[in-house]
Amino acid sequence: MKTRELKTVLDGNWVMEGAGVKLRRIFGFGDSSLTDPFLLLDNFGSPDPADYIAGFPWHPHRGIETVTYMLEGVVEHGDSLGNAGVIKSGQVQWMTAGSGIVHQEMPQVYDGVMRGFQLWTNLPRKHKMTAPRYRDIPADAIPAAKGPGWTIKVICGEYGGVTGPAEDIVIDPWFFDVKCDKGAQFELKTRPADNVLCCVFEGKGYFDREKKRLVEPGQAALLGSGEGLFCAASPEGLRFMLMAGKPLEEPVAWRGPIVMNTEAELRTAFEEYRDGTFIKK
Repeated sequence: MKTRELKTVLDGNWVMEGAGVKLRRIFGFGDSSLTDPFLLLDNFGSPDPADYIAGFPWHPHRGIETVTYMLEGVVEHGDSLGNAGVIKSGQVQWMTAGSGIVHQEMPQVYDGVMRGFQLWTNLPRKHKMTAPRYRDIPADAIPAAKGPGWTIKVICGEYGGVTGPAEDIVIDPWFFDVKCDKGAQFELKTRPADNVLCCVFEGKGYFDREKKRLVEPGQAALLGSGEGLFCAASPEGLRFMLMAGKPLEEPVAWRGPIVMNTEAELRTAFEEYRDGTFIKK
């Protein structure tokens, strides 16, 4: 089995988003071909409510799916489909914007460090205008696969005979929460056609056999081609989000919360949002 090489390490940048939320953008709004079919990954976390309480008031999306994974904390949400609820610690919200959805995500004051991820995945051209849908995945619905030195919470995809609860996802991605024992070394099988990224959020570790580049919290390892993923945890252990998906290799026209294939499609989307015809029946 050919082990994937470490191509590069993506260093997240601190940005302000929404109405004033401080978060670390691991990747996004750059060369999307590097991470195709994934567009953006935000890692948020703070013990100070002032960093997140302003939230993300009502805003549109089209042409993508957004995946919110709350490690700790509480976020209230609502959308134009009539969905409303709360995402709590360990839960996942998988939203398919498709032809268009308007929603809001409002973090609540949390006694502890509010932290989590939001991933944007692209939709292929023929599915850009699919009907929007929304799924809440409770923490106890996420199964785990286990092996020597590792445990994987399988949110979307299949590993070791364990299938995640986020099913019928168009691009068939993997979205795993991987926890490694202290000092463990192992190799995980991956699908050869996929782009693979590993975003560290606890501990430290290596994704190259020569152990030349230590990857720390707030950084993501972008791996090259191959069939296996090498991992070596530091003495303090390691935890990371594993994202894998086959590149779409389609043109990307992207402005703010809307991602289409052409500039003309982008203009149409924003015109429809302005004139009130954005939401399709």
